Amino acid sequence: MWQYLKYLLYPFSLLYGLVLWIRNRLYDNGMLTAVEFDLPVISVGNLSVGGTGKTPHVEYLIRLLKQHYRLATLSRGYNRRTKGYLLATPGSSSADIGDEPMQFHRKFPDVTVCVGEERMLAVPQLLGDRPETQVILLDDAFQHRSIKPGLNLMVTDHNRLFTRDHVVPFGRLREDRKGYHRANGIIVSKCPAKLSVQEKESITREINPLPHQRLFFTTLQYGGLYHLFQPEQARLPADASILVVCGIARPEPLVQHLLERYANVHLLSFPDHYYYTQKDLDKIKLELEQLDGEHKYIVTTEKDAVRLHLLHERITGMGLPFTVLPVEVQFLFGEADSFNSYIFDYVANAMLAAENEYAE
Repeated sequence: MWQYLKYLLYPFSLLYGLVLWIRNRLYDNGMLTAVEFDLPVISVGNLSVGGTGKTPHVEYLIRLLKQHYRLATLSRGYNRRTKGYLLATPGSSSADIGDEPMQFHRKFPDVTVCVGEERMLAVPQLLGDRPETQVILLDDAFQHRSIKPGLNLMVTDHNRLFTRDHVVPFGRLREDRKGYHRANGIIVSKCPAKLSVQEKESITREINPLPHQRLFFTTLQYGGLYHLFQPEQARLPADASILVVCGIARPEPLVQHLLERYANVHLLSFPDHYYYTQKDLDKIKLELEQLDGEHKYIVTTEKDAVRLHLLHERITGMGLPFTVLPVEVQFLFGEADSFNSYIFDYVANAMLAAENEYAE
């Protein structure tokens, strides 16, 4: 029924797409101005509304760059309970800066993390607070054209390539497919670990990258489970019954990963970026109690974990056995070194260009 009803939304997609097309043309023609900064700025974003695996790619870049450069991340801070520019501090929570920035802050305390809806205004504030910053990562900024990044990376889900999608509300694209022209690098994410060369070549032909674009393929690589409020690893028995609790756009890869290891896996899904309440904890406890088996555990994501930390005392008091499953990205076809060099070459050239400009 829905597949027929959704066609009623198609005119709204056309209208929304037209508005965005006009906006993009104004930027392309210089009628709207995009600001450039004299330091390397890397944007990681997508054309779709969530679920492409953008966050672990940002974390990959953080791990890659933080040992060599003084690094900062700038995010919008989606669904946070504050407004304006904020710099993450030891006392920050996900309610202050948003779940993804809080995840960066917890995992990489030596990296500057800040949020701000108006990126064009937030960058000068960031540089005022951290003048030693050498590289900025813009998180989820592909459509924020008020800033012109030096390197624009676009992530698209292997299971829902932008080439096969439509503009919201008919589809899940934030703008027309041709927006991919702005990308310098395109990453096909969430690929099967054993993606064949034939499928790689087929997707490459479908995307048809432009001469200035590089195309990479990545897969998700899950780490070891650990306890929500403790750094120790959680060793679950093979016969464990798992309740997956998460508020992410696409939980299917997570569930599939667990099904490959445990026979009894159930999903309790919440909206993306969801803030849990006591009522939700009661529901989680009830669902857990109804699972079969002697050994019962809750598995959640790192993004959910930073939001669940807001309910630390309640979760502890209820004895809910939350464990967290981290995830990273792995480049396929031996292209990690090529991608790393691509990033380092851009940063080095951008810094050299800035030095030459100052010298003049």
